[in-house]
Formats: sequence, structure tokens, C-alpha cells
Amino acid sequence: MSLNKSFLIGNVGKDPDVRANDNGKWATFTLATTDRAYTTSKGVQVPERTEWHNIVVSHPGLVGVVEQYVRKGTKLFIEGKIRTRKYTDRSNNERYVTEIYVDNFELLGGRPEQASAPAPGAPAPAAPNPNPPFYNQQRSQAPGAPSFGGSGNPAPY
Repeated sequence: MSLNKSFLIGNVGKDPDVRANDNGKWATFTLATTDRAYTTSKGVQVPERTEWHNIVVSHPGLVGVVEQYVRKGTKLFIEGKIRTRKYTDRSNNERYVTEIYVDNFELLGGRPEQASAPAPGAPAPAAPNPNPPFYNQQRSQAPGAPSFGGSGNPAPY
């Protein structure tokens, strides 16, 4: 028996990059998780530490939600699988990248404020949902929808 599961809560580091090919659409972005600074009982100060994670969303329903709602700074809860892949860079060097392939995610906190005020006479923006939705790949996949799991995933970069 084995288990490959990752749970992350953090802030999106850049706007998602959504791409498409013959296999469908996928989105990639980075997520920052931060351990707070603290002082031990012996007075040793441990500084804040931020880890950056490469996130890949390949489920069609989830990609649509990412396109519509996820932006730089959005706080997310992500559940997924850790995958490492090998590729050859432009200089012909073999490189490895570790990514989190998303199974589920939840928007935390509500929608970010709009950058500019609405135009005069424009309808007021909708109030943020106090209970942000939880997106689950298994529950949201329509019958007969293509699956992008396994080795058939598109190359995200």
C-alpha cells in the first residue's frame, strides 16, 4: 500500500498561466507557504521561511474555476499529488521539477477587491461569498468527460 497526498494552504504567487493543446486545457501557478518566525525557549530566533510550490491544475472543471477566480495573492487550500518529472532544457541539460497536481482546492477568504471603482451607473459588484466553494475533481467530473490523470498529462511548461 502507498499514499501520495499533499495538503497546502498558501497564497498564489503569480496569476495562473492557462494553456491548451489537443489534450485540453491546464493551468500552472506558484503557491507560497510560509512558516512563521519564532523564538525557542532557549532564546534562539528562527526566521520566517517561505517555500514555493509549482501547482498544476489539469481537470477541465477546475481549470475553468482557476481562470475565473484565482489571481496573484489569492489564498487557497490545495489537495493534490506530488509528481516529479524530468525534462531537457534548451542547453541540453537534464532537469527535474517537482509539482503538485491538484485533485481538490478551496478558495479561502473570499474574492479580492476590484482594483478600480465601478463606472458611474454600473451595477455594484456582488458581495463575496462568505462560504467559498470547495472544488473536487472526483465530484465535479461530468460522465464521459475526458480524464487527464496518469501519464497522459500535457506538459505544463
